[in-house]
Amino acid sequence: MARVDMTETEHDGTGTEPGASRFRALRDRLRSDRGIWRRGILLALCAMALTLLMGFHSDIPNRVGNLGSLTETFLPWLGLFVPLLLVLALIRRSATALVALTLPAVVWLNIFGGLVADKSAPGAPGDLTVATHNVNADNPDPDATARRLAVSDADVLALEELKSDAVPAYEKALASVYPYHSVQGTVGLWSKLPLRAARPVDIRMGWTRAMRATVVTPRGDVAVYVAHLPSVRVKLNAGFTANQRDKSANALGEAISHDPTERIVLLGDLNGTMNDRSLKAVTSQLRSTQGAAGDGFGFSWPASFPLARIDQIMVKGVEPVSSWALPETLSDHLPIAARVRL
Repeated sequence: MARVDMTETEHDGTGTEPGASRFRALRDRLRSDRGIWRRGILLALCAMALTLLMGFHSDIPNRVGNLGSLTETFLPWLGLFVPLLLVLALIRRSATALVALTLPAVVWLNIFGGLVADKSAPGAPGDLTVATHNVNADNPDPDATARRLAVSDADVLALEELKSDAVPAYEKALASVYPYHSVQGTVGLWSKLPLRAARPVDIRMGWTRAMRATVVTPRGDVAVYVAHLPSVRVKLNAGFTANQRDKSANALGEAISHDPTERIVLLGDLNGTMNDRSLKAVTSQLRSTQGAAGDGFGFSWPASFPLARIDQIMVKGVEPVSSWALPETLSDHLPIAARVRL
């Protein structure tokens, strides 16, 4: 009797590899359902609009309600539209929308991908730890806020929005940790290291909301600026009202540009993010410690649910080692800190 030798695969007996079979099935499905390319055109257009908004945010004019600065203040949050559009594209089963969504995703990562990664080096050696906090003029317990800041391990501490009647409480609570301090108007600087030549800085507001002092460190002098730029408002009839903030930012930038000191640290509430073009007079001269050595975005305001980093630590002539947000106090801002190498 003749012997018939038949080879049969353990899958379907056809001799076809499972992977190839699945690929052909997917290919046939795509061919049969050409609607997946026709559906979701509106979603694809939304993805393109989002790409243009993020990629060309600097071209959005400020002439009408400072719309450009408003967009740049909350620019990172535009990335939330990517997963939202992704879900809608999957619901619609739209290949066109899915392909279009790669564009805003790439643009967002190009702008903010560096901030997502942790660049801090907590164990790395540093020479100076600095911190800044807008303590809120309406702070119900200045003494408690000061005591929380006193354990921050900062060598230099800047405070903004100091009410004159609350200054004694801060001075008393911080005296045991910081033997040197200077208060100029509504801003102040406390230091474990000697301070020299503390003076107000005119940022064209009519009263003092900025100062400069020299911190004397074992590795040389550091010029430290403390600034609280004017507040901004979002109004339906006026848009993003930031004209006074912008003028003060230009004045602060001018003061820093004329400073002969090689090492400069700026601490304060700038009421704007590093993306805000209106702060260019300052941001073009200094590096953000959060951008250079921080963990994440480091949002600082509002303290209950931080949406933006309007409190800044910026440096020139020193190397950022790490940057972080400190625990919440009784203010509407979070305090922030950074460690630098001189």
